[in-house]
Amino acid sequence: MSSAPLRSPALRPHRMKKDESFLGKLGGTLARKKKAKEVSDLQEEGKNAINSPMCPAPVEVHPEDSLLEENEERTVIDPTSRDDPRFKELVKVRVLIDWINDVLVEERIIVKQLEEDLYDGQVLQKLLEKLADCKLNVAEVTQSEIGQKQKLQTVLEAVQELLRPHSRPLQWTVDSIHGKNLVAILHLLVALAMHFRAPIHLPEHVSVQVVVVRKREGLLHSSHVTEELTTTTEMMMGRFERDAFDTLFDHAPDKLSVVKKSLITFVNKHLNKLNLEVTELETQFADGVYLVLLMGLLEDYFVPLHNFYLTPDSFDQKVHNVSFAFELMLDGGLKKPKARPEDVVNLDLKSTLRVLYNLFTKYKHLE
Repeated sequence: MSSAPLRSPALRPHRMKKDESFLGKLGGTLARKKKAKEVSDLQEEGKNAINSPMCPAPVEVHPEDSLLEENEERTVIDPTSRDDPRFKELVKVRVLIDWINDVLVEERIIVKQLEEDLYDGQVLQKLLEKLADCKLNVAEVTQSEIGQKQKLQTVLEAVQELLRPHSRPLQWTVDSIHGKNLVAILHLLVALAMHFRAPIHLPEHVSVQVVVVRKREGLLHSSHVTEELTTTTEMMMGRFERDAFDTLFDHAPDKLSVVKKSLITFVNKHLNKLNLEVTELETQFADGVYLVLLMGLLEDYFVPLHNFYLTPDSFDQKVHNVSFAFELMLDGGLKKPKARPEDVVNLDLKSTLRVLYNLFTKYKHLE
C-alpha cells in the first residue's frame, strides 16, 4: 500500500522564518513612519505654539527648537526685533563685536558671530582674563560638551564674583550660553562692558521681543517676553542722576536745536580768534582738539602742543585729548564733567552738550 508523500519538515520553518522576516520589516517600516510622524507633529506643534494669535508676527523656528525634553525651554528672538537698527548696532561690529576684537587683538582672536564664537567658553575665557588681568584655571582647549560647560562654569563664576558688589540679577546661565542663546550672551557682554567701563558707546534703550517655548506634560507652551538689554548711558556707565539734558532729550526734543545753536554761538565767539569755526557739535569736538584749544582761550593761556595730539588718528589719541581737556577744566575750577571722554569720542551728543554747557555756565560773559 503506497503512503502519501510526506512534506519536508524543513519547508515550514523556512516559510515561517520568511513570514517573520516580512512582518519584521513591515513592523520596522511602520515604526519608522510613526516616529517620523511624531517628529513632524512635534515640530508642527512647536511652530503652531509660537505662531499663536498672541504673537504679532510669525516667528521662524528651527526644528531643533521644537524638539524639547520635558520642562526644557528655548527662546527665539522675534524677527522684528532683529531688524531694529539699535539691536543691529549693539550686536554687529559697530559695538560689542568690535570691542571684543579690540580687546583680544594680541590673542589673534577674531569674533564674527556672537552665538557661534562665544558659546564654548574659549573666547569668554580670554576676554575675561584680559579685562580683569587674571588667569583662570581652565583647560585651554576643550572639544567635548562636558569640558566646554565646565569651562563656562568657571568663567561665569568668575564673572559673578566680579559683579557681585553691584547686586545685579544674573540673566545668563551655563546652559543658556552653551545653548547659543543670543539674549543671554548679550546680557553677559553688556554687563562686562558696564563693569569694565568699556570705551564704547552702547546704544540706549535696546529691547527685544522674545518668544519662550517650554514643554510641559508633552505639550509646547509659548509666552512672549520683552528683554531690556540696555538702558541709558548714564545708568549703564556712570550711574549719574538725571539732569536737565535728560529731560530735554526725553520730553522737549523740539528745543534741542535752540540749545545747540546757543552753544555753537558761544564756542565760535572764542574759537574764531584762532580762525576756527564749529558747525556740528557732536562731530567737531569728538577728537578733543577743539576742547583743548577752547580751554586755553577761556583761561587765557597757551597749551603746549606736546601735551595733546593736534591731529589724532586713533581712538586712544582722541580719548587722551578729551581727558586732557577735562583735566584743564578741573584746573580751571569747574566740576568734573558727568560725561566720559569715551562717550564724547563716540559722538554721543548728550555727553558733548553736557561738557560744553558746563563751560557755557562759567564763561558765558567772557569776551
